[in-house]
Amino acid sequence: MARVTLQTIADEVGVSRMTVSNAFNRPDQLSAPMREKILATADRLGYTGPDPTARALVRGSTGAVGVLLTDDLAYGFRDAVATDFLAAVADELRPTGLSLTLLSSEGRDGVVPARDVAVDGVLVFSCSLDSTARDWLVKRGLPLVLVDQEPDPAFPSVRIDDYHGARLAAQHVVDLGHRRVGILISGGSPGTVGRLADPRRDAEGWKYVSRRRLAGFLDVLEPAGATVVVHHVDQYGDRVAAEQARLMLGSDARPTAILAYSDVLAAGGLRAAEELGLTVPGDLSVVGFDDNPLATRVRPELTTVRQDAYAKGTSAARALTASLRAAKADRPVEPVEVVLPTELVVRESSGPAPG
Repeated sequence: MARVTLQTIADEVGVSRMTVSNAFNRPDQLSAPMREKILATADRLGYTGPDPTARALVRGSTGAVGVLLTDDLAYGFRDAVATDFLAAVADELRPTGLSLTLLSSEGRDGVVPARDVAVDGVLVFSCSLDSTARDWLVKRGLPLVLVDQEPDPAFPSVRIDDYHGARLAAQHVVDLGHRRVGILISGGSPGTVGRLADPRRDAEGWKYVSRRRLAGFLDVLEPAGATVVVHHVDQYGDRVAAEQARLMLGSDARPTAILAYSDVLAAGGLRAAEELGLTVPGDLSVVGFDDNPLATRVRPELTTVRQDAYAKGTSAARALTASLRAAKADRPVEPVEVVLPTELVVRESSGPAPG
């Protein structure tokens, strides 16, 4: 069977090849009846449409935007905060017809997604500072929106107030009388596990969110005269967090409260307390961050800092579509900065320091 082409359809309908091309790529150039006739003929002949690569060249657009994640793309599906964020992005993009492409920050077999994958713009989300992926995106001149990243005056950015949220959590345990506090943190270099000798110095070069949350914790605890021990969790999971929490709680001067980078790590603290026979919050208070669904599934329910991940995704998608419109009109991109609020949610896992 001969291959069906644009010219095949043009001959069948009795129009030019360009007219058929416009039916697929520039529908505004044709009357509605003519376009419907061309598309119906194409369907009858079994034509599936122009090659996507060729269509992108004609339009000057791929019709897709990217989300740059870490080298672990599964993070976007395992983490409740990330899934809420991605769902909001998808919902916001739905009326635009743009599709969503997840980009790993690491390449394979010579393919570097940030350099090689065709997209019109990118949300830079959950990407390590030492990743070269963002550099490639900047070199390509793509519209970018930074999400939970170090603010850059050259690009729009969307983030939550991590520092303020961490201060709220730390102030909560200080007000409850806790002066021996452990911190479970994530976001440093792979392979870095265990107690940090100098938390502020050791956190240099970490992900922006991790540095801001750690700074918020310490900026309240240290002036309050608290004894603070910080453990880094290499892998994002409650099992590894539980191992580090057990090390904290097994010391002679064990903490009476644990502040965690996330609800997932806080769940690890709860598991360690249960394994060691400690009651929560009688012997140990545990405070998380994010208020993802896990916070109300664990027992006791977690006191945590709430962020609105859905609002973050909506704001990020709106900023990116605005940047795409500006780029198409050859106008400068307005580098807006959106900072979303955080709030403390007090539940069952925090209480007064033991006497």
